[in-house]
Amino acid sequence: MIPQRRNAFIHKLFMPYLAYRLRKSFNVLKHDEVEIMPGHSILLLCNHFSWWDGFWAGQLTHTYLHKDFYIMMQEDHIKKRMFFNLLGGFSINRESKEVIQSLQYAANLLENPNNLVTVFPQGALVSNHAEEINIERGVGYIVKKIKGNCQIIYYSAFIEYFESLKPSVYFHFLNCGTNHNFDYESVKALINEHHKKALKKQIDVEH
Repeated sequence: MIPQRRNAFIHKLFMPYLAYRLRKSFNVLKHDEVEIMPGHSILLLCNHFSWWDGFWAGQLTHTYLHKDFYIMMQEDHIKKRMFFNLLGGFSINRESKEVIQSLQYAANLLENPNNLVTVFPQGALVSNHAEEINIERGVGYIVKKIKGNCQIIYYSAFIEYFESLKPSVYFHFLNCGTNHNFDYESVKALINEHHKKALKKQIDVEH
């Protein structure tokens, strides 16, 4: 497993560059509101369909959720881009015995209320148009191992072009409760219900 080596100075330098790249690449990034519970770390779960997913999560963490950003990445991906390790990236290899170590590592990070850990619960890239979100059981393992208070937030992200040459990204947030009232099957059903509603809502999104 590759642990994170988050460097606050490098992160501070990188964020203006990321904001610039997002402005260059996208027409607009829009999100709705979600209750953010004080004194809680955040486990951020997102649908995973593009190369940009981690960057969007990092930007939303910086501008809206206001936490220290960490992200679980596939080990082969982080090995190719070790710079992300300095921005809070740590690895998971689902084919290795170290998978439990990675899940426990995420849980340990979430014991600090200043931290946010991004996890892609689908475990792989899945089409933006998928109607069902698979939640791997590793998410449940992480939540059960957290000592302290952690809020679980999910968002569905969708891309639209409309009249622009550049895509717009829409984020639909969902408060999934905390680690203290977490139930795997209930949260899985809640996320899938939310995702389906978000897909329908996207049809009438303002642009």
